[in-house]
Amino acid sequence: MEFLQGQSTETAVAVAVAVVAVAAGAAFLLLLLRSSKKPKGCLDPENFKEFKLVEKRQISHNVAKFRFALPTPASVLGLPIGQHISCRGQDATGEEVIKPYTPTTLDSDLGRFELVIKMYPQGRMSHHFREMKVGDYLSVRGPKGRFKYQPGQVRAFGMLAGGSGITPMFQVTRAILENPSDNTKVHLIYANVTYNDILLKEELDSMVETYPDRFKIYYVLNQPPEIWNGGVGFVSMEMIQTHCPAPAADIQILRCGPPPMNKAMAEHLENLGYTKEMQFQF
Repeated sequence: MEFLQGQSTETAVAVAVAVVAVAAGAAFLLLLLRSSKKPKGCLDPENFKEFKLVEKRQISHNVAKFRFALPTPASVLGLPIGQHISCRGQDATGEEVIKPYTPTTLDSDLGRFELVIKMYPQGRMSHHFREMKVGDYLSVRGPKGRFKYQPGQVRAFGMLAGGSGITPMFQVTRAILENPSDNTKVHLIYANVTYNDILLKEELDSMVETYPDRFKIYYVLNQPPEIWNGGVGFVSMEMIQTHCPAPAADIQILRCGPPPMNKAMAEHLENLGYTKEMQFQF
């Protein structure tokens, strides 16, 4: 009898230990799942939210980099690759103005997002950014946009950018190159008026040096300096043929620039045999 009682006690202890082990395992698994979950983004597609300007750095006479803080150091903006945000401000007359911008940061840049803004003399939203001081807040809504990038969706991208149209290209390129499992190749043609108009040149050249087999860039200037080894004038069909992937079902040409450039590029691409499915305009 004592033997049976001892056995039942040992069995009860074993069952209790097993229950505790299962509960601990379940709790650990739940914790693991929660920690591996993608953090919730800070954006709201319907309502504007306020973000504090924590740094404003002048890059040239009419270009500045604006850094905005997110609610916590671990927060992410929550902007899908290839999409943009709407920024709200006031023009010189005090009227409300809303304009789209693409951050140059990704969700891997925790706790902040950055905008590189070219401020035009008569630009309505340019006035708002020109007047912004550290400590001010920017009203932002998003995500916005039709482009949604998935790693490996194409073999290669050709990119045709002009002026501030580089920002969506920069965002997509960064996401591709910084993903070690993404083998997509990127061929960028970037056009500007003068050398000083080239935005993000230091960052772009750094990416070429870091990923020489995956990223190529060809600069084009309308008014080049005396010593210049890039393209001259406007982006031509010959430049596209030389520096972009040829028409194929597994490539895509992205374009973003001033309206006249976008129109000219669309005509060039059609004449070169790129179908509408092979193109996307931001």
